[in-house]
Amino acid sequence: MYWVNGVSQHSVALGDRAVQFGDGCFTTAWVKNSRVQHLDAHLIRLQKAVTALLMPDCHWGQLRAEMQAAAEGCDEGVLKVILSRGEGGRGYSTQGVKGPTRIVSLSGYPQHYHAWREQGIALALSPVALARSPLLAGIKHLNRLEQVMIRAHLDNTDAHEALVVDTAGMLVECCAANLFWRKGDQVFTPDLSNSGVDGLMRQKIIDVLAHSDSFSLEIVNQPVTTLADAEEVLVCNALMPILSVRKAENWHYNASKLFEFLHPHCS
Repeated sequence: MYWVNGVSQHSVALGDRAVQFGDGCFTTAWVKNSRVQHLDAHLIRLQKAVTALLMPDCHWGQLRAEMQAAAEGCDEGVLKVILSRGEGGRGYSTQGVKGPTRIVSLSGYPQHYHAWREQGIALALSPVALARSPLLAGIKHLNRLEQVMIRAHLDNTDAHEALVVDTAGMLVECCAANLFWRKGDQVFTPDLSNSGVDGLMRQKIIDVLAHSDSFSLEIVNQPVTTLADAEEVLVCNALMPILSVRKAENWHYNASKLFEFLHPHCS
C-alpha cells in the first residue's frame, strides 16, 4: 500500500526530483501491533536529513499522522517513508521546487529475520567499496546505487549479509545494517564520518553502551582483518533489530555475551 502526500496512490510525477536525481531521504520502520516502533526517532532522523540536504521543511505533524494511520490494523510489517525535495527546478537547481513530496508505504515483514535471530548469520566481504563523502555520511539519502550493487554481488554468495569497506579499505557497515564487534569487554563499531548510514539501532546501542558498566565502546577506523580475533560480531538495524554473526569470511564466532546484554534494549 502506498500513500503520496496522504492520498492512496501508486505513482509520483515524472518531474519529481526523487525520480530525476534521487533527491531526498528515507527511513524504514518496524510496525508491531499497529504501532510504529521508535516513531519519534524516525521522525528526528528525517528532520536531520532534511536539514543536511537543504530541503524544504515538511509538515511533520501531518507526516506523523500519516505514518500512524498506515500502521493501523497491521500486526507486523515494514513502514517506509520517503521525503523527496519535490517537483520542479531546472536541471540541478532547486529554485522553484514545489515540495516536499511525502511517500509512505506499508509492506510485509521479512520473515527470514525471525529465523536469523535464532540461527545467526554469515557475512561475506563485498567487492564493492563505498565512496568517501563526508557531506552525505550518516544520512539515509535516496542515492542507494552502491547498496544495490552490493546486494547484487551478495545474491551470488551463500552469505546472509555483506561486510562493506570504503575506498580506503576501512570497515563501514553491512549492505543494510550496522556492525559491532567485541574483544573481551571492549566493543567496537566503525566510524561513519566519511561514509555509511548512522542507523537508529546503532544509535540506540551506542547510547546503551555509553551508560554500561559491563562494556566500553570505541568508534574506530579499522580494516576487515580486525574481525579475525574478535570474540563476537553483531549486526543491527531497525527491523532486525539485532543479530549474532556466526561467520564472517573464514572467521567463526560462538559467543553471545554482548548479544544477551543488548537484546533486552533492542527489541
